[in-house]
Amino acid sequence: MAIISELQEEEAKPSTSSSPPPKPVSFSASLDPLNPVGFLEKVFDFLAKESDFLGKENADEEIGAIVNAAKEKSEKKVEEVAPKAEIKKKEVKEEKEIKKEVKREPMEVDKKEDKKEEETSSGLRVPNKGNGLDLEKYSWTQTLQEVTVNVPVPSGTRSRFVGELFQSVKPDDCYWSIEDNCSLSILLTKHNQMEWWKSLVKGDPEIDTQKVEPENSKLSDLDPETRQTVEKMMFDQRQKAMGLPTSDELQKQEILKKFMSEHPEMDFSGAKLM
Repeated sequence: MAIISELQEEEAKPSTSSSPPPKPVSFSASLDPLNPVGFLEKVFDFLAKESDFLGKENADEEIGAIVNAAKEKSEKKVEEVAPKAEIKKKEVKEEKEIKKEVKREPMEVDKKEDKKEEETSSGLRVPNKGNGLDLEKYSWTQTLQEVTVNVPVPSGTRSRFVGELFQSVKPDDCYWSIEDNCSLSILLTKHNQMEWWKSLVKGDPEIDTQKVEPENSKLSDLDPETRQTVEKMMFDQRQKAMGLPTSDELQKQEILKKFMSEHPEMDFSGAKLM
């Protein structure tokens, strides 16, 4: 009887063999960078369907711990990348500065060469578009009647124009004004309105008056006598530039030819025009 009882007790014991582990289930979903919450919703729906993880009492704590760990990892990565990005940014900035310096140096050389080209063979400068000259401290332009001076006036500073003018002017017909709150404009009326000025102030760089280009459109504003004089001056300047005789020299040649024709008996082979 004892043997049967022990056998029955052994048969009554439950089986201790474990069930096979569950097989892994694949998960597939796409992440929209504009809607990351939607991706997380798919993850939790999958967990709820395929496991009892969300049923655990500490599921929220475990999920929170995972999120915090991911945030710390991301922040650490940013801290490591930021210095490198800053160094790269600084290197790019320095490289741009070096390129600017390299470009500026040839430009400065070109400006010096251009300045030399602006000087004529006689050492005089080619006038600007206004038949004057652009200098460091001021610029000036002219017609036969007037001279206009422009002096830059930096905000908050005071300056006084000092110097002896190239020629005399009519004080009662001279005016000044402030242009655009940054430039002093002076209008000087020439006393001798039949002459081009070589400079504004004596001692300053001079222009080559033979290269002055009067505005033809303003000749009609002159009286007949003045216009004739201006046209004569323009003609003489062109003749001199081409190495040809001026109007006065041509007139003297005509007088000499006429005199020679009237006195054929005389020898004019050594005659020279004065």
